Amino acid sequence: MEIYQLRTFVTVAQQGHLTQAAELLHLSQPAVTAQIKALEEEVGMQLFERSAGGVSLTRAGQELLPQAQGVLAAARDIINHAKQLKGQLSGQARIGVTLMPDILKLGPWVAALADAHPLLEVKLTHGVSVDVLNLVRKKELDAGFYLGKNPYMNVSTVPLRMLNFRVALPPAWAGQAAEGRLKELGKLPWVGISQFSSLSKITAELWRELNISPKKVAESDHLSVILELVAAGVGAALVREEDALSWEAAGRVRLVPDLRKSAELQFVYPADRTGDPVLETLLRELLAVWELPCPQA
Repeated sequence: MEIYQLRTFVTVAQQGHLTQAAELLHLSQPAVTAQIKALEEEVGMQLFERSAGGVSLTRAGQELLPQAQGVLAAARDIINHAKQLKGQLSGQARIGVTLMPDILKLGPWVAALADAHPLLEVKLTHGVSVDVLNLVRKKELDAGFYLGKNPYMNVSTVPLRMLNFRVALPPAWAGQAAEGRLKELGKLPWVGISQFSSLSKITAELWRELNISPKKVAESDHLSVILELVAAGVGAALVREEDALSWEAAGRVRLVPDLRKSAELQFVYPADRTGDPVLETLLRELLAVWELPCPQA
């Protein structure tokens, strides 16, 4: 029994699908299938039940999964301890960034990392929330920021704060959504955001709650651009409250009163990276900048 076989077993169990597990492991599907078959032959039991929709653990597989996860955790602990013995922290940390830098407190965080760990290279990659989460899931990023609910078992999250969103209208349309007339929002054109953004899902949730199905007349991945389009009279849009309030104070947009949506901003990282010296450093400095307690405390 090899460590790589246990890693494949755990990954397939988490994903419930051979193709998705192969993608995460950077292997071909036949290679994943062969490793699972070899492991099943060695333990003398079937670990997965196959179906058209994927695979699921047998009773024996369910019993063995926690032990396999424990073995992998112990192996990671050995590697992490060896890294610590080598001395000063070094290497590269690939971080996925979404939203605006000031919201994420990127400046103070990266400055703290650079000051305490000069040999650690921090590489920031900007993208929409869903892309960041998916790259973290695939381990193409070491960590990142994500807005919304994390659906993946193999991705861990650290809640940072709740963000509020408001519906912004061109000033001339303010009367379209007065109190008790929220259905009117469905008759207005909207400025949308990329389907790969969490804000797109939040907007869709709002539409379902209001039982409306507006027409999108424009789309942008950048929140400031969306506000500019609203101010120009292109359409209504769901925007971050902190940004929208300043635009409303300047008379450039009007906000629909008493209508808000909230979503949680989170720091995400691969679950099996827990204990890794680089990741633990990222978390420690991040929590200090955000003035949040350590999860272990």
